Amino acid sequence: MKLSHRAQTVEPFHAMAFGQRAAVLESAGHRIVKLSLGEPDFGAPPAVREAMREAMDGRPLPYTVALGLPALREAISGFYRLRHGVDVDPARIIVTSGASAALLLVVAATTDNGDDVLMADPSYPCNRQLVEGFGGRVVSVPSTVGSRYQLDLASVRAAWSEHTNALMVATPSNPTGTSIPFDELATICAFAREQGAWRIVDEIYLNLSDPGADGTPPRSVLSVDPDAIVINSFSKYFGMTGWRLGWAVLPEALVPAVEKLATNYFLSASAPAQIAALAAFTPESLDLCEARRAELRVRRDLVLDGLARVGLPVPVLPDGAFYVYFDVSATGLSAWEFCDRALEEAHVALTPGRDFGAATGETHVRLSYAASATELAEGLAHLGRFLETLRR
Repeated sequence: MKLSHRAQTVEPFHAMAFGQRAAVLESAGHRIVKLSLGEPDFGAPPAVREAMREAMDGRPLPYTVALGLPALREAISGFYRLRHGVDVDPARIIVTSGASAALLLVVAATTDNGDDVLMADPSYPCNRQLVEGFGGRVVSVPSTVGSRYQLDLASVRAAWSEHTNALMVATPSNPTGTSIPFDELATICAFAREQGAWRIVDEIYLNLSDPGADGTPPRSVLSVDPDAIVINSFSKYFGMTGWRLGWAVLPEALVPAVEKLATNYFLSASAPAQIAALAAFTPESLDLCEARRAELRVRRDLVLDGLARVGLPVPVLPDGAFYVYFDVSATGLSAWEFCDRALEEAHVALTPGRDFGAATGETHVRLSYAASATELAEGLAHLGRFLETLRR
């Protein structure tokens, strides 16, 4: 018997090693400040939790259709109209078992052996593994401080080839928390569309972005590129990480293919999670999520001030998500060494850049400010003392 080539070559998520080590230290009685997880501490809105309790009252919970509950697809469509001023036909929306399943289905539907997919370096590592798992080739495009650690038109043009089939962007991004300036995003998508390539835009953190200067919500790429493929999730803005529920907005022509793939791969997303998620779109839940977004901005300011105070530079200030990507090169340690020693000596869990790409992998560290303000202040104090030890 043998393992598939895919199983043998898939890259591990290296940062998980720090989670495992943190668990060992905790079991030994140490308090660990966890600033490594991209998981909001708020949890699902109360109305969603109550709706789940009601759904689990003993009623039958059969499979939903593969594309998701019609009522939930309608609610998501209404959210785009309310929040982003975009009309999206519910028939173009598929509800999935988390954004990961949405990405898997989209990559399966658009990628063949030998296809090139462009994405920024740094970027979320699992996207690379999905593309390679379906025979595609990831073209990692090194980004710069000047491009906010994102793709720009110049870098896309330079990396483009006759084999380029798609570009995949995340705005705001994990691990940097930075967004592509909207006009630049529109220009990139227009260029890719002219070349006949797919535009796969991860908007998982879009609703955790800063509003515009005039207070307007951040814009979805759908407002300028209606046929872009958009990925989103209930995990981040709605705080429903463990519920494993996401969605994709697809070009109309792609829906039948993705529906067939979804039926074969997943049958459907969780029925009770879909039923409960309807309550995420009530005015009360949306008001609460907006208050939480504002709280995350307060936490971001706390972290940026704290990192500046202890001498850890943040080359590009984040404007969304809940990540800060800071530079540790001046400490004389690699990012991996910095995180290893910060965990062992300061009992603060962070994420080294190695998983996110080669360009900044050895010099940068991701901090998640999804933890409480109390934990953030504690973690920053520990890091300050740790850095004083290094300097001595």
